[in-house]
Amino acid sequence: MRTLAWLGIASLCLGAAWAVPAQEEGRKVEKPKADLALYENLDLDNYDLTLDNYGEILDLSNYEELYDYSDLAPKIEVGTLAPRPKNPAAVPNPGTTAETPKLQPPTTAGPVRPAPVPPQGLPSCLLCLCIGTSVYCDDADLEHIPLLPPETTYLYARFNRIGTIRASDFTGLKKLKRIDLTSNFISWADVDAFRLLPSLQELILPENRLTALPELPRSIVRLDARLNRIPSTGLQPEAFRDLKQLQFLHLSDNQLDYIPVPLPESLRSLHLQNNNIQTMHEDTFCNSQDHSQIRRALEDIRLDGNPINLSLFPNAYFCLPRLPTGRFF
Repeated sequence: MRTLAWLGIASLCLGAAWAVPAQEEGRKVEKPKADLALYENLDLDNYDLTLDNYGEILDLSNYEELYDYSDLAPKIEVGTLAPRPKNPAAVPNPGTTAETPKLQPPTTAGPVRPAPVPPQGLPSCLLCLCIGTSVYCDDADLEHIPLLPPETTYLYARFNRIGTIRASDFTGLKKLKRIDLTSNFISWADVDAFRLLPSLQELILPENRLTALPELPRSIVRLDARLNRIPSTGLQPEAFRDLKQLQFLHLSDNQLDYIPVPLPESLRSLHLQNNNIQTMHEDTFCNSQDHSQIRRALEDIRLDGNPINLSLFPNAYFCLPRLPTGRFF
């Protein structure tokens, strides 16, 4: 009797063990059937998937049951630990705090002194603005030319109260090319104030009170002394004859009585308007003995504002490309 009971229990256990794999296989078979049943219910002829009917067409309530993502779960592998360092002192101890860096004690060598400033460049660059080799002293309330750096190339000192120009103001400035002293109170300039400047090309002195012109260097290209008080006696005899590079001579609004001659062949522009010029010679512009002479460069001559009648000197313009501007009646 006991034997039969043991046999019955053993048979029940074997049956239960065989039934478990069958149920799992049945579940695996049911999943694809469910998938097919889901898509069989779709009307592919009238299929229109929009945001409004998205939930009606696809049932997302059992989305996780339909698809098994257990195979895609990341696998974590246990590796070996990193080897110990050979020098245990190289590993920082997390229980200790970093030491506070120690400040270096101040040195007793004294403060660092700035580089010395050249004494010749200090005065003008304190009173004016120095940019490169250009010095700008416009409207600085100056009464005399400041001490300039030796490398000065361009000087602008307009709208000040400078009264005189001394020969020592520009001593040693061999690179100076332009001097602009427009609108000052200059009434006097030493004879050698500009003559010893070998690179001077532009001398601009309008709106001052000059009554005489100093001697000019042979490098001069442009002289502008408009709106002064210079009479003909304030010009040295043949003042412009040796200036072979002079191209622009502007002496308008002065007190000249005649045209300064001889004029260099390089001259391109001669402005003498608003003076007191009343007459001229036939050789003022052209060589009366050489009727083949042509002065192509001298195209701009202004004599308007003078009492001279230019029609009285018809033979004075034959070599010019253009007639002077002025009164012809």
